[in-house]
Amino acid sequence: MPTYSPGEIADKTGFSLDTLRYYERIGLLDDIARTPGGRRIFDDDDIAWLGILRCLRDTGMPIAQMRRYADLTRDERTVRERVELLEEHDREIGRRLAELAAQREHIRGKIRYYRSLDTSGEGD
Repeated sequence: MPTYSPGEIADKTGFSLDTLRYYERIGLLDDIARTPGGRRIFDDDDIAWLGILRCLRDTGMPIAQMRRYADLTRDERTVRERVELLEEHDREIGRRLAELAAQREHIRGKIRYYRSLDTSGEGD
């Protein structure tokens, strides 16, 4: 399996080096391999895990919930709890999407209103 330096992982995942170190410090990343000189080495499994973390973060999951999820993934007997945590997050995403859709409609209403006022002809 190929290995990657922290810089390569930062490029591949979009996470900054500071974020990678932070995630390791708080337990979102564990068992990161190291060279004999102590430098971190990442592999494809780490890239896949970071992809999950990126998805959770980008969809607004709080760090505390991300840590809970990471803890749950370390125990094969916690599948039901993982499902429950992800279902809860999915419901929150749905709630936020509905809220955004309503806000978007409000903005579109304003656009229609301002276009109706535009008499300069530039709106055509």
